Amino acid sequence: MHTAVIRIRQHGDASVLTLTEEAVADLAADEVLIRQFAAGVNFIDTYHRSGLYALPLPSGLGVEAAGVIEAVGADVHEFKPGDRVAYAGGTPGAYASHRVMPASRVVPVPAPISDEVAAGTLLRGMTAQYLLKRTFKVESGMTVLIHAAAGGVGQIACQWARALGATVIGTVGNAVKAEQAAKWCDLVIDYSQDDVAAAVRAFTDGRGVPVVYDGVGAATFNASLDCLAPRGMLVSFGNSSGAVPPFAPGILAQKGSLFFTRPTLAHYTLNRQELIDTAEDYFTAVSRGDVLAEVHQRYPLAEAAQAHLDLEARKTTGSTILIT
Repeated sequence: MHTAVIRIRQHGDASVLTLTEEAVADLAADEVLIRQFAAGVNFIDTYHRSGLYALPLPSGLGVEAAGVIEAVGADVHEFKPGDRVAYAGGTPGAYASHRVMPASRVVPVPAPISDEVAAGTLLRGMTAQYLLKRTFKVESGMTVLIHAAAGGVGQIACQWARALGATVIGTVGNAVKAEQAAKWCDLVIDYSQDDVAAAVRAFTDGRGVPVVYDGVGAATFNASLDCLAPRGMLVSFGNSSGAVPPFAPGILAQKGSLFFTRPTLAHYTLNRQELIDTAEDYFTAVSRGDVLAEVHQRYPLAEAAQAHLDLEARKTTGSTILIT
């Protein structure tokens, strides 16, 4: 059996992505073979491709996909051929029509969730879950700030935070995204036009917010600190504008004894139970309508490079998938 797969043989711009055909690896006892219907495209994929997060080369790309199990290893008892499954995280290589995966990193997809939604939103959904419920627990009555409110994680996190009873302030980079984010935010700030910290302070009567969820990175770091109430927490979970530059810890004291954390999904899904619980909580939120999970962009696998170009040019909103 062969798989169509995207490979990179050097780090660089989107032109390094190459579509090829390879033999599917033999199954180990603890692995499953998945016929993948779709793979998610995420900013972390561009970091892997560019070398910001360097990979051993040659390498596949993509960390989430969904499909159906075609075969299971001898020691796999949790799954059987025909089961609908998805995964998010782990070794890159999701941009492929078939993939062998450790059964321990695969989660079942419940009937109400489509393959496209599972493939395009599981990584973001699980990210939103650990951010809102474990890194800094959002409670009813809080006001929270979520950057990139029209982005993949932002859309999910804003909706979910609102369902938890929070007042949600979202930031965006242009008027089109502001109109979209207004569907799930109580206040939308266009950071290309407005002073984010001033707008947040005005909205909160000068208090600031207890938490800022920041997936943008360098471009929003200083404003994020200035939006926080004393003892507030800046949760820096992404680098879409580049990595946060080194800073003196004393700035956290000067601005109100603030907390700063840089979490990753891997450290919130360290074992099988954490992974299952995180995925199930997200799928439940979608099923009951707390989160409207949508895929906004679809590209054939062969057009993975164009998907990367559009993502990096901020031409996409919400989730993007490759049809494999």
